[in-house]
Amino acid sequence: MNGKVMVFAPAPVLTVTIERQAGQEELHVHAGGQGVWQARMVASLDCEVSLCVSVGGEIGQVLTDVIGRLDPSITLHAVNRGEESGWYVHDRRKGQRAEIAEHPGPPMTRHDLDELYNTALIEGLRADVSILSGPADHAIVNADAYRRLAADLGANGGTVVADLSGDLLAAVVAGGVAVVKVSHEELIDDGRAKDDSVPALVDAARQLRDEGAQAVLVSRAGDPALALFGDDRVATVHVPKLQVVDHRGAGDSMSAGVAAVLARGGDLEEAIRTGAAAGALNVTRHGLGSGRGDAVRELVGRTRLEPLEQS
Repeated sequence: MNGKVMVFAPAPVLTVTIERQAGQEELHVHAGGQGVWQARMVASLDCEVSLCVSVGGEIGQVLTDVIGRLDPSITLHAVNRGEESGWYVHDRRKGQRAEIAEHPGPPMTRHDLDELYNTALIEGLRADVSILSGPADHAIVNADAYRRLAADLGANGGTVVADLSGDLLAAVVAGGVAVVKVSHEELIDDGRAKDDSVPALVDAARQLRDEGAQAVLVSRAGDPALALFGDDRVATVHVPKLQVVDHRGAGDSMSAGVAAVLARGGDLEEAIRTGAAAGALNVTRHGLGSGRGDAVRELVGRTRLEPLEQS
């Protein structure tokens, strides 16, 4: 069972990066944004992907072309919007990302959002699992669209994985989701956790469960992730120690790994270990949401869940 995953990526961005390789200046143009990176990882784990996006203007035309060449397992479902798509330009010639300029794009109009919603709903109903990802700026998409989409998919037998924060997280949890992935920094920024201590983060995870999430996965940068699942089971997720090249995108790969396993009919423990392994592999690479499936599977066997002893 290969499985099929719908990724709701409402506003992908065009990424332009300047690099220096072997003494030569290079310009790299890619499609970016959380949902695009998640789709890449899901495809690398042998699942079919329906990527539902909205794009507009000249930048949107370039995005459509670039996304269309990402992976043969990714099928693009693009809704044309009236406004220009977002973008950013980074300079990485000195080894670190330096932002030159960026524009996430304007808020979606009601008509454009309705069209995208219908597209995502149809593809989500056809998929085994749906991932709901966020835009670069929360103001681009009305939060209630996330609540409705999660509720409509769940009410019709769909399995929903969400990787969101802030008002979008609150909305999607209210709609009901199978798995929520959130970072400890986001829990603190949202006022859900008072600090980064394990008890505070576990309490925040339980709050999300009480609001509508069946399982919660909390990433903690270099520390083991926390997983709340089943009958109030809490575990720390331990992955092999690997050298970090770029930490960005690890959380997106984690969500993608969870979704890919669930789409293939795997259980939640396997999904959590695979998600953690995918996130660990991502930090060893420069490309966000990148990584070979065979490498992820090798790391899964070295990833373990340890029950958290609670007082």
